[in-house]
Amino acid sequence: MAFALYRPHELSFRTQYAEVKERSRAAGRLLPGTPGRLVLRTGTGYGYWYRGYYSVPGQEVEDFICKEGDDEALRAAKEQIELAEWTTRQVRDLRKLEFQVADKTVARVLVELHNAGLFESGLVLVGTLCYMAWLNELGVKAIIARTQDIDLARRQALKLATPLPFLGTIEATKLKFSPIPGMPSRTPPTSLKRPGANELRIDILADGPSLGRTVPIPELQWHAQSVPFYDYLLSEPREACALAGGQCVPVKLPAPERLLWHKVYASANRSGAPEKAQKDLLQAATLAVVLVEQDEASLPDSLREAPDRLRSAARARRPALLKLLEAHPETAAQLELAVQSG
Repeated sequence: MAFALYRPHELSFRTQYAEVKERSRAAGRLLPGTPGRLVLRTGTGYGYWYRGYYSVPGQEVEDFICKEGDDEALRAAKEQIELAEWTTRQVRDLRKLEFQVADKTVARVLVELHNAGLFESGLVLVGTLCYMAWLNELGVKAIIARTQDIDLARRQALKLATPLPFLGTIEATKLKFSPIPGMPSRTPPTSLKRPGANELRIDILADGPSLGRTVPIPELQWHAQSVPFYDYLLSEPREACALAGGQCVPVKLPAPERLLWHKVYASANRSGAPEKAQKDLLQAATLAVVLVEQDEASLPDSLREAPDRLRSAARARRPALLKLLEAHPETAAQLELAVQSG
């Protein structure tokens, strides 16, 4: 039976998301953890203001704000906390409205990466979190299999004034992560993982001619795993936001039409992982439908700009894609035209 791949959010909900996104992008540095509260400590005979908050679940910390009497710094801290409280309420409401919201540990990592300036410097969010963010950006809701991965990628050297150790940035989250040895074990690690079989994992990815080679990322004093055609995927990143925990975090995402065709390519090359291949194909089909029906995009035009092997993958996956597009004849017709002309 044919079924619709997505449902649009109501205009008022999309407007609510746009306001949260606008205020978060204008905020600059985001407060990590819960919004917290202001605390005055006077035990030494002098007064000092701190922000008390939960950095991670179950771990309360205090950060120094200013000396008592520094009214300007105290006012700025109050405004930051008020914005964080407002954002938390808005994100909670958006979750109830079926916007895509990742969990608190994801939020803690994304906030630290944002505050370190890594997204602004060219780091791009990819993988399932990227797809979740695009559903929100495009104003639609769809079926999605959640993930416990944060996939990050860079196309070229990040624009950093000095090297910024990636491991140190992640350690600043106060979440426990351990490097995962490369394969073979003598190669440098490209991933970090929290303890536990189903806990959060962070992968760094980069372009390369074959899958899984180790690529040095000197500006992060780290390494990445290579993925074919990431130069194509990452060549026109877009500014966006990702919802996670109670946060709305500014990020960069691959262009949705490039993500669509790279997902098709990935689905055609996961011979040993049929579940992941089907997930990639479903995400590609959903993006195609939303882009055609909501943004009036042209699938033939975008596929024409893709590398030859991605166009070949689209032809190979045409029957499976058409099956997913049975409830969307306009997109199916565009896919047929794209494959024929590509």
